[in-house]
Amino acid sequence: MSSLLDSWQHRPTHQRVWAMAVPMILSNLTVPLVALVDSAVAGHLPQTQDLGAVAIGSAVYALPVWSLGFLRMGTTGFAAQAAGAGDGSALRTVQAQALLLAAMLGVAASLLMLPLLPSLLGLMHSSPALEIRGLDYLHLRLLGLPAALLNYALAGWFIGAQNTRTTLALLLVTNLVNIGLNLLFVLGFHWGVQGIALASAGGEWCGTIYGLWRARHAVRKLSGQIDWTAMRSLAHWRPLLMVNRDIFLRTLILEGVFFSISVMGARLGDTTVAANALLLNGLMLAAFGLDGLANAVEALCGHAIGARDPLAMHRALVVASGWSFLGSLGFVLLFALGGRLFVDVQTNLPDVRAAAYHYLPWLAALPLVAVWSYLLDGLFIGATRAREMRDCMLVSVLLFLLLAWLSRGWGNHGLWLAFLTFMAMRGLSLGLVGWRLQQRRAWMA
Repeated sequence: MSSLLDSWQHRPTHQRVWAMAVPMILSNLTVPLVALVDSAVAGHLPQTQDLGAVAIGSAVYALPVWSLGFLRMGTTGFAAQAAGAGDGSALRTVQAQALLLAAMLGVAASLLMLPLLPSLLGLMHSSPALEIRGLDYLHLRLLGLPAALLNYALAGWFIGAQNTRTTLALLLVTNLVNIGLNLLFVLGFHWGVQGIALASAGGEWCGTIYGLWRARHAVRKLSGQIDWTAMRSLAHWRPLLMVNRDIFLRTLILEGVFFSISVMGARLGDTTVAANALLLNGLMLAAFGLDGLANAVEALCGHAIGARDPLAMHRALVVASGWSFLGSLGFVLLFALGGRLFVDVQTNLPDVRAAAYHYLPWLAALPLVAVWSYLLDGLFIGATRAREMRDCMLVSVLLFLLLAWLSRGWGNHGLWLAFLTFMAMRGLSLGLVGWRLQQRRAWMA
């Protein structure tokens, strides 16, 4: 207990955590704000199917984007450890590897998704009108997929290099352009669902151009050069590929849970899937806000591991944990007291509003339950221990599937119960594995 108190009272660690976290919180909050704008714009279009199309279209688009999120997370861990070791050549090489991998996967994923779109939307069992609008959205939205993956790689490298202000600028450019084009294309040009998709793709490409420009300037300040000889060796790529493989599997499982919620909600009706989408925007708002502290843990703990400094790692984790807990309580109060206003801002459709009000207590409980999985994800990412993250996610999703099946007679309440339990198991399983690693003094291995 005294070591926890000593770490919490270490003012320089508080300063380092918040110096990393504040830019990331601000940048992360722009991401759900874009989803909120998309939902708000679609929610004020004439047909309920317009909002549903954006909801299911976003869920399908998220499959490749979130599944390939390892391009951000894997890059952060290796870049942070290289920065902690003071190895400029390694930092340069990690950036080159990440961008090359992102470009190749972006093109491949776009080409693969196109023929799969009708089948993926068919899994939703949605109405014909909703499916047609969803296809219109996705055919244009996929234009931004390569840029989205390049932005992941760029953001991950900047976070690992402890340059979170540039990460903030990159995401602000991406998301503010998205919001501006959204308002222009939909409210100004009346392009409907297609305008929402084009605005998102345009924002992603603007962010990529800006990020590449800043990355070029950042590497000029580093010592050393890219190790091109090692870049041509499979042995040099193996650690990054193995970590990315495990993060990919872990993220694929996680995205499968969110996709399942969309599928199960769609089978309960267009109104239910739209209401769940509005509530999940609230979870996104909390997650991206609290993830700022998790991003600080990634960078600071990865840096401490690279520098072989267990005390710095302990202090960063304790300080970030305390602030994460307080932040989660703030989101609980926000949704408990202002949940109806949160729903009303997103749509004026009476049936969707009424359905969303009914399930607001589930949203209010989620931040306090989910925060620990976000924080511990940051620790394991910074330590590049992706295999343990993958295994914990697998255990959690098996529990989700079991509960979703057992509570299927409870309708949408059963679905939310299964999801809440899933988030709790994620944090619990990661905590147990982390404690075992600490007992073996294996974090610095």
